[in-house]
Amino acid sequence: MKKILVPVDFSKYSEYALEVASKIAKQHGAGIVLLHMIGVSDSVLANSEIAEEAEAKYYLNQAKEKIKQYTEKEYMKEIPLEAIIQNYKDFKEVNTVAQEQHCDLVVMGSHGTSGFSDLFVGSNTEKVVRSSELPVLVIKKQQRDFTINKMVLACDLKKENIPIYKKAETFAALFSASLEIVYVNASGGNFMGRDNVEKRIELFKKELNKEINVNLYDHYSVERGILDYCFKKGADLLVIPTHGRKGLSHFVVGSLAENVSNHAELPVMTIKL
Repeated sequence: MKKILVPVDFSKYSEYALEVASKIAKQHGAGIVLLHMIGVSDSVLANSEIAEEAEAKYYLNQAKEKIKQYTEKEYMKEIPLEAIIQNYKDFKEVNTVAQEQHCDLVVMGSHGTSGFSDLFVGSNTEKVVRSSELPVLVIKKQQRDFTINKMVLACDLKKENIPIYKKAETFAALFSASLEIVYVNASGGNFMGRDNVEKRIELFKKELNKEINVNLYDHYSVERGILDYCFKKGADLLVIPTHGRKGLSHFVVGSLAENVSNHAELPVMTIKL
């Protein structure tokens, strides 16, 4: 791993993400790219009127000062660091910056519903997840002792998830962590008999051409079953595939039942199919 991109909005959640990114960077000798998107309208940037020009400079200077405060954090010492302040038009630009900077991972903070709460509108974590070609590690609370010993990949065991497993396996090796797959068999229209599930498991192993640990977990809800399984197994990181359509919200939105909502604060890595 050479570079980690950390989009920041200067909220406590983006600082949680930066602290985790710093720990990963130190473990693997990687650098960090800080990205802040100021969101000043094109009319302000293009207009030469004194008041509007002053407004643009104000936002830019504020961002530079806050970026500087981040770089001076104790946990950022001895980490190669670059800072990019960019006026955003579309959240796909996060992926563009990640590609241009040759990053290997995006680490970002989210409070679970609207992501970058202070500056942007909507579920922006989800927008980044949808568009990112890189794995995205989502951090939802402060991780003072961030370690990954056990990773759980939740998927439906279809052939398209083979590359997802291989990428997750690469990250597991990077963190010296164990990796297991869980298939949640939810009650309802998509419920499958155990024999059919076991056939799907065997087909997945055959396509992968490797003997792996796959667990079947019966639950009334796929989303809640995934989180419940991770809690019972003591998982440090949940990995889920995304098609670039449903993104993250399908699994970890704040509307989950109270009995598993605390466990939804588990770090989540999304990998695009």
